[in-house]
Amino acid sequence: MSWLTHIHEDVGAAMRRDPAARSAVEVLLTYPGVHALLLHRIAHRIDAAGHPLIARLLSHTARMLTGIEIHPRATIGRDFFIDHGMGVVIGETTVIGDHCHLLQGVTLGGTSTRREKRHPTLEDEVTVGAGAQIIGAVTIGTGAKIGAGSVVVSSVPPGATVVGVPGHVIAYTNRSNDTVERLPDPEWDRIDALERRIAELEGRIAQDEATASQPDDTRARPTEVPGGSAR
Repeated sequence: MSWLTHIHEDVGAAMRRDPAARSAVEVLLTYPGVHALLLHRIAHRIDAAGHPLIARLLSHTARMLTGIEIHPRATIGRDFFIDHGMGVVIGETTVIGDHCHLLQGVTLGGTSTRREKRHPTLEDEVTVGAGAQIIGAVTIGTGAKIGAGSVVVSSVPPGATVVGVPGHVIAYTNRSNDTVERLPDPEWDRIDALERRIAELEGRIAQDEATASQPDDTRARPTEVPGGSAR
């Protein structure tokens, strides 16, 4: 694939995924995620040509300029976008498919110190929210979404939405019709029940306080019955 095609796709990815983008020129000149990706694609080819030190120096320069660290040997597919980008770390054996989207503070890290596949694989159309960490040689399935701040240490099936620490699946997206099916979440259900109970009790307290603040002559008085007695 030619350099112009890569640049066109990378800029186009930013234009489609960031509603704040006004023009291709603005993206090309001011988006650090695009800058880091373009420099990575150069460093990746230099490393593949047998010049790892030059590739690492270019990668290091890109990190200083953009705040985004991408190892030259990481494999990144087409139409990839890093939104904002500060603090993003993409490890050496990471594999990222096509049409993926990362936000700021994302870590695609490893756990092993051996020279082996030790970083995540993201299949096509994966979205990773701000501050999420995906650790180890796990696979994130096609179309999966990782919520902001989540910590993922196991593989995620296609179409799943993952949140929490550790990350757990809360929903699946049916890619044929884009409908989302929420899975049972006992923890969330308990929290929701507590919130509803608290709202109910607060309503009762407010009603009792309103009744107690009424003047004495507005409160209900005993009814009188014939003969002068009251009930």
